[in-house]
Amino acid sequence: MKIPTLCVITARNPSLGRDHVDVARAALEGGAPMIQLRDKEMTTAALLPVAEEMGRAAREYGGIFIVNDRVDIALAVEADGVHLGPDDMPVAAACRLMGPQAAIGASVADVEEARAAEAAGASYVSVGAIYATPTKSDAGAPIGLRPIAEIRQAVNVPVLAIGGITCENVEEVIRAGADGAAVVSAVAGAEDMVGAARELMQRIQRAFAQRSK
Repeated sequence: MKIPTLCVITARNPSLGRDHVDVARAALEGGAPMIQLRDKEMTTAALLPVAEEMGRAAREYGGIFIVNDRVDIALAVEADGVHLGPDDMPVAAACRLMGPQAAIGASVADVEEARAAEAAGASYVSVGAIYATPTKSDAGAPIGLRPIAEIRQAVNVPVLAIGGITCENVEEVIRAGADGAAVVSAVAGAEDMVGAARELMQRIQRAFAQRSK
């Protein structure tokens, strides 16, 4: 499976009257090719119907749908894949359960972790946090742009950048060597979520065009 250049990670925003599905549909409408459901607080019973609805939305728009952490939820709703952190199910085990067709992502912070994830069967790695981010309390201190190029040279799977990425800085991470970006608040917190997703895609495409010159 080809890993897209933009993954929008959904987040509930009660103050704006938004839930995961609202964010997912807006992202897809704006042209985001991949959405990811991430929620650390919802129960399995509550999360399952949300995942089902997001999966339907992704199929409607021809997008890719992955679930963060929860291999069980991903399997139950026949999601396209799962994204795993260091405290989640090991990549190799998720690959065995979900099969070779699944997109299995792994969060990494350096070359060693990226190589280990690739060896275990990861379809792509997500490196970060590149910039400071308020949406993930356990993201650690920002690592900056340099590890992107180092990891890109060390592995043969796509490298997505994550952490504090916005419309204003997404071109920097692409020019630094990333194959794509994963965002949360850049879309979920935007006044116009559809427009934000569309602008991110335009800026990513522009950065790739400049990089190829």
